Amino acid sequence: MTPQHNAVLPTALKTPTIQKLANKRVILASASPRRKEILQTLGLAPEVVPSTFAENLPFSSFEDIHEYPVSTATQKAVEVYQRLLTDDLDDPPDLVIGADTVVFTHALPSTTIEMETGVRQELLEKPSSKQDNMRMLMDLNGSVCEVVTGVSLVYPILSAPGYEIKSIDERTLVFFGDNPDHVLKAYVDSEEGLDRAGGFAAQGRGNLLIRKIDGDFYNVMGFPGASFFKLLDILVEEEEDFLAI
Repeated sequence: MTPQHNAVLPTALKTPTIQKLANKRVILASASPRRKEILQTLGLAPEVVPSTFAENLPFSSFEDIHEYPVSTATQKAVEVYQRLLTDDLDDPPDLVIGADTVVFTHALPSTTIEMETGVRQELLEKPSSKQDNMRMLMDLNGSVCEVVTGVSLVYPILSAPGYEIKSIDERTLVFFGDNPDHVLKAYVDSEEGLDRAGGFAAQGRGNLLIRKIDGDFYNVMGFPGASFFKLLDILVEEEEDFLAI
């Protein structure tokens, strides 16, 4: 017997897109509790199936650095979609959501340093130690970074290879205040930033270091909810077979 699925929560807005998601098997290909929380806040409770993709794409191979998180998100979503199909052909996913969030150094409000001077933005990974976290924060202090989330959707279609991929990237600028060294050190000692790309958590105590955010705050947390639902709206309006197979 085929299991019953419904990822739509009673709190969700009653839009055509949400109605289309009712009784569908919706998968979040991520173990991130923040992404799960954001989606639940917006009325969607997908099944969580973390991807096993190694996330080791060579950053230097991307001419457009913003494609880096999109490609990783796509690999995550495709891996989970194919794995679930292999596990049970009688209970395929209707929609798999992949996401990847990265932090780039020194974005400018209207453009980037790379565009103005040819200098490539640096990818800020998770700090390797407290010392590395302090280095990152001192570099960001009084400056601005760019948080980019790639979101990829994988869903079934009738033509080969049997699934379609649609992707977006969302970009948000985070402006840091001129924080004294003792504040930066206190934040590093809290260890909150050690497991976060860029070395800070905007939704936590890292908010004390930030002067303003230009863009989607949820994007900085790891998932751009508004852009995600806008993409779903477009697919519902423009693709007759979306979520209908």
